[in-house]
Amino acid sequence: MKIVTYNVNGLRQRVSQFGSLLKLLNSFDADIICIQETKLRRQELTADLAIADGYESFFSCTRSSDKGRTGYSGVATFCRVKSAFSSVEAALPIAAEEGFTGLLGCSRKDEAASAVAEGLVEFSREELLKVDSEGRCIITDHGHFVLFNLYGPRAGDGDSERIQFKLNFFKILEKRWESLLCRGRRIFVVGDLNIAPSAIDRCEAGPDFEKNEFRTWFRSMLVESGGHFFDVFRAKNPNRREAFTCWPSNTGAEQFNYGTRIDHILCAGPCLHEEHDVEGHNLVTCHVKECDILTEYKRWKPGSATRWKGGWNIKLEGSDHAPVYTCLREIPDVLEHSTPSLAARYLPMVHGLQQTLVSVLMRRQATKQVKSDVVSSSFPDESIISGGCSHVKRSIANCDANGTDISCCSLDQDSRNPILKVVGHSEDLKEEAACSTTIVFNEEYTSPLPNKRTRKRARKSQQLSLRSFFPKSQNLDYGIENSTNDISTNQTGVLNSNNQSQEAPVMDDRRCTTMQNDTNGISSSQGQEEPDRPCSPAQNNTNGNASSQGQEEQDGSRYLEKQKKSDALLEWQRIQQLMQNSIPLCKGHREPCVSRVVKKPGPNFGHRFYVCARAEGPSSNPEANCGYFRWASTKSRPK
Repeated sequence: MKIVTYNVNGLRQRVSQFGSLLKLLNSFDADIICIQETKLRRQELTADLAIADGYESFFSCTRSSDKGRTGYSGVATFCRVKSAFSSVEAALPIAAEEGFTGLLGCSRKDEAASAVAEGLVEFSREELLKVDSEGRCIITDHGHFVLFNLYGPRAGDGDSERIQFKLNFFKILEKRWESLLCRGRRIFVVGDLNIAPSAIDRCEAGPDFEKNEFRTWFRSMLVESGGHFFDVFRAKNPNRREAFTCWPSNTGAEQFNYGTRIDHILCAGPCLHEEHDVEGHNLVTCHVKECDILTEYKRWKPGSATRWKGGWNIKLEGSDHAPVYTCLREIPDVLEHSTPSLAARYLPMVHGLQQTLVSVLMRRQATKQVKSDVVSSSFPDESIISGGCSHVKRSIANCDANGTDISCCSLDQDSRNPILKVVGHSEDLKEEAACSTTIVFNEEYTSPLPNKRTRKRARKSQQLSLRSFFPKSQNLDYGIENSTNDISTNQTGVLNSNNQSQEAPVMDDRRCTTMQNDTNGISSSQGQEEPDRPCSPAQNNTNGNASSQGQEEQDGSRYLEKQKKSDALLEWQRIQQLMQNSIPLCKGHREPCVSRVVKKPGPNFGHRFYVCARAEGPSSNPEANCGYFRWASTKSRPK
């Protein structure tokens, strides 16, 4: 069995890098793949990020709403299986749990859940929920061992709140491990713990490096200090130096392998042999074949032409961590079992809600009942009818044989009967006009009260009549008779203008708009629109002069715009030249420095400074960063 742990620094980015989730997982050729820092919220778990053919996945996402921690952290465990529903494979867990306090729920009520409650009684419920609220742990029980997939919290110097959170996190976690070991269970702990245990695990560690309280706690958990756990990598590679798994991404430290080892695989408990009490028998000696770092997943590779010059000149794909793997041997099968209910395949946001046959039949029955109620009910009263129609009582009689058309009527948006919808109407047609509206029975409405969504659907489904596309009379204030006279007058004007246009010589086949008619004094004094007619030669000249003048104005505006851009470019080049001249040279290489801004909260926040542009590396390497530092100006210097 092969187990891999990998801080992906964003699962979505790694899936995009490899082309698909399946290609990413297959690249490890492992049975269990533990991923940290997925940076996914629970509502973002889609099938392309959670489901891969031949794998079962288990996710834990952050529940914290604190600023800066929404969509942060997150872990996932992928198990490669041949059969998900009936299997004896040890890679498929028999149980799974989100978090490690027992308060977020298990895939089944087993003994471990009750043991956790007994082991953590000294902590308050608020403390337990807080350490489990950031999606930092998934536990899978594989029968022969319990696997903890962890993403340890990071705590910077001076951040007392996060330091206390990290202390509580590992203190409660240790209690959970003790409760399992007391019951004779074997434990594997994998993941990014954000702790480098010894000076050998850190590039150029200072003299006080190992005095850190978290490093002290880590070493106290190891067998050589009287603890229960083996550091599997160090057990198999006790003297290897510069074996790092993480490199700062903002200093180019990967170029000189200037990093730290914070991604670990730990194990504790007896071996699987019956004679495990014999001296020399332990989980590492008997069942761990090898453990190493997959350096081929590093972003910067030896011999690469990409060099750090104050920033990657070519964006490097990949995480700022490298995966760590271990190969186990003599892991037997387990009893036949199926996938735990915590698996991502059962999450509604991944595959949606499955409808039962009963729910579908009940919905159809309710729809038929709604239809029959609407047909048997009386038509709404006059208070909810709009469109200027006064013949409401005889409206149903005017409908066609199908009972769907009503003359000149529409249903108001505030009607109390939303199941009946009238689609389309024409406001300025006479009573004798043909029916242009349609009653639609909407099957989706099941509530007698309208809501915003049903109103929005009603507005979207309105069908416009043909006459609504033609301009309407603007003298509606004079009543129906005046509008009728205006229409007849307009029709007479149209005939006369057409006759005149036929007698006049046609100089151009272009049409004049209403604005051109108004300019020549032809438009009616009542503001009515007249039909299009051929342009006269004078109008053509006017149009030609106007177009040429407009072209000149457009050319002038383009020239001014180009001139502004040219001036701005020259000014920017001048500013860049001044900045270039003011950039100091580092003392180690006599090369231009790069400017940085202090982003850490404190008295120097926002101040600009200059540093050597080369990648960070060992001080013994003359090609690495020389350590030059200078504030950008005297005003930026802290007092």
